[in-house]
Amino acid sequence: MGHSADGDSAATDFLSFADIAVDTTAERLPGIDRSAMQMVLLLHRVASSIVYDLESTVHRPAGWSWSAFRLLFTLWVAGPRESRQVAHLSGMSRAAVSSLTKTLSASGLLARRSDERDRRAAILSLTARGADALETTFRAHNEREARWASLISEDELATLNGVLTKLARAAQGQEWISRRA
Repeated sequence: MGHSADGDSAATDFLSFADIAVDTTAERLPGIDRSAMQMVLLLHRVASSIVYDLESTVHRPAGWSWSAFRLLFTLWVAGPRESRQVAHLSGMSRAAVSSLTKTLSASGLLARRSDERDRRAAILSLTARGADALETTFRAHNEREARWASLISEDELATLNGVLTKLARAAQGQEWISRRA
């Protein structure tokens, strides 16, 4: 018999629900790939938990959303870029980048100018204030990342990073994977 998914168990929370979901699904749909389901559920749930933690403890106190941090960090790493490239590199929609550009420009963190080669395109860049704010906030962000990483051993962390890198590289060459355009 499977786990109770009704929330009565004190051990059932957002992260542990993945185990219950895999067991229940396998009971109801024999033949599913349990390992693949567990990988995707756990990756999603752990990533969501980390993002929520970072956003609530670092980014919101800095006055940003997770998306604003992603946009600013992308520009900090990649340098000035056309807004479509920023959307692609940050994994956000062009509409989200456009909306955030207005907000971040108004707050003096981001500059927007027309592309000389294509007046319809916008080149985005960090202002000096934006770069300073990103660097300050990233230090707090990285301290929180280190706390998450400390939950496992150094060897486990190296293994996890290796496996995730392998998965990311393997996925890049797969035509069947849907991606943002």
